[in-house]
Amino acid sequence: MPGHFEPLPGGGAAVALDDVEISIIRSLAVQLLELIGPGPAGDAPDDPLAELFADGPSEPPADPVLRRLFPDAYTDPEGTSGPRLADEQKAHSAEFRRYTENDLRAGKRENALTVVRSLDALAAEAAGAGGAVLKLTPQESQQWLRALNDLRLAIGSRLEITNEDDTDLLYRLPDEDPRKPMVMAYLWLGGLQETLVTTLLP
Repeated sequence: MPGHFEPLPGGGAAVALDDVEISIIRSLAVQLLELIGPGPAGDAPDDPLAELFADGPSEPPADPVLRRLFPDAYTDPEGTSGPRLADEQKAHSAEFRRYTENDLRAGKRENALTVVRSLDALAAEAAGAGGAVLKLTPQESQQWLRALNDLRLAIGSRLEITNEDDTDLLYRLPDEDPRKPMVMAYLWLGGLQETLVTTLLP
């Protein structure tokens, strides 16, 4: 079990984590929460329905990590659609974003919060023992899977990873490169994500 998820009887997944691993994942999840930000009416709105029907932003985020987490729905990466169609795609993306981004942010916040809460409970259990086994319900496993994906997208954006060739280059970075710790976290989270996917396959 160390370093990879395994299935639990009846559903869900488990992984053994030491104190350092717990601290790293928790820190990354908290940073992700800070990046995503609170809901439009704060974390505890007086009227949940008001937040549900509140319009979201229509423009893409300025931060490249947030643009990666909340991409445009309609794009032409090759730039072959022409100016008129490109303007139409931009308008459709703005409209789609206005009605969906708040919900997407809320979902990503809840996934990251699930990670933080489960790790806080695990840290209390692991106190003095150096580590413990994290056990997730099927629903928590799905939330962890989505949160791990978001964390890797965020780190990958900071590392300017756009394809597999970029990933191959990361393996060859010298130890003194300041990006090395972030690269190691990116690769490690990828391993956790892959084993969690395998664990949850029917």
